[in-house]
Amino acid sequence: MNILLCPLSDGGYLYPAIAAGLELRARGHRVHVLGRSTAAPVAAEAGLPFAAAEDFGGRRAFSATWWGVTGAAQYRAVLRAAREVRADLLVTSVLCNGALLAAETLDIPVAVIGLSVHLWTYRAGGAGEPPLGRSRENRTHESLKLYAAVREQAGLAGRPARWPDDPLLGDALLLRGDRELEYPSAVLPARAHQVGPLAWEPAADPGELAAIGARLARSGKPLVYVHLGRFFGGGTPWPRLNATFTGGPFQAVVEQGRSTDPRPDPGADIVLVRKAWLGPLVDAAGLVLTNGTSAPVLAALLRGRPLGVSPNGSEQPLLSGACLRAEVAVRVPATAGPDPAGLLRSAWQDERLRRRARELGRRLAAAGGAARAADVIERVAQPPAISREDHEYSIGRL
Repeated sequence: MNILLCPLSDGGYLYPAIAAGLELRARGHRVHVLGRSTAAPVAAEAGLPFAAAEDFGGRRAFSATWWGVTGAAQYRAVLRAAREVRADLLVTSVLCNGALLAAETLDIPVAVIGLSVHLWTYRAGGAGEPPLGRSRENRTHESLKLYAAVREQAGLAGRPARWPDDPLLGDALLLRGDRELEYPSAVLPARAHQVGPLAWEPAADPGELAAIGARLARSGKPLVYVHLGRFFGGGTPWPRLNATFTGGPFQAVVEQGRSTDPRPDPGADIVLVRKAWLGPLVDAAGLVLTNGTSAPVLAALLRGRPLGVSPNGSEQPLLSGACLRAEVAVRVPATAGPDPAGLLRSAWQDERLRRRARELGRRLAAAGGAARAADVIERVAQPPAISREDHEYSIGRL
């Protein structure tokens, strides 16, 4: 089977797709990657053939920053690349409406790799869930509205959609979390599958890691790993970070991620980095602070590290709320109080918090991850059977 991975090219979306792709390749399938040209080194490290989206008219079409306005360009890029590699199946990310529509045009299956928690309306249950950020109904409505707009731009609005009940799920939605992270009593949609973290990342450069370690060794203080996501118009976290890690009991290594305008004070115990990997730094830390995005949350839990969460926008409130319910995290307010490091000190010493993080991490590690994802992908590739003649027609039309 020819499989085209066409997720967003940001690490939090690309790396899980590569994890699934490597397992599928080990099972004998031919796996290709389509993404922004900046993702080429990552695909090369994984040993997977790569095609640059820019070569197919997809500039910015695989950027999480631009996902809401580049759906039509993404559709065209995936369509062209899938024809070139004669794809039998697509693997994409949530938010990739263009890839969903390309699969519909080509009449091939598409698996969607989701986040740690389900974003949209449950099939049943979940009564009493507070609107974390905004309600599931509102998030579903807005997502479907954007999907319909891209579908119209792609010229597909005049015929019935392949998934009339919920096109956002594709043929299978692969969630990377655990049942405990969903709201109690909630029932997931039938096409949603919890497969586990899909953990993969590029290897850390030994020289870079040694240089960071040497800088951290100067203070000798316990390490907190901080992963900054996008702020979505919210206030900057830097005043609190500077207050927490200046003259206090902890030091921090702060992954800048996709955030902008870093402002560490010269006297703060802060090492600022921007790396394609985070695992070794989480290994060295005893606590992880995050806005509540999937990559740092899963990395922390897989290593049994408790979390401090300070959500801002997008899925951050939803996943942060899930971590608080699961008792693996504490809520970190946006502003520092009279004892800015006090909350971290309390969380660091909270053995129940650590035990719960280890328990959930063990379940996530045991979920199967890439193997379970590959099982689901292979299942959705089977029905309906597409005759060779029909497939030739699909990849050659339009």
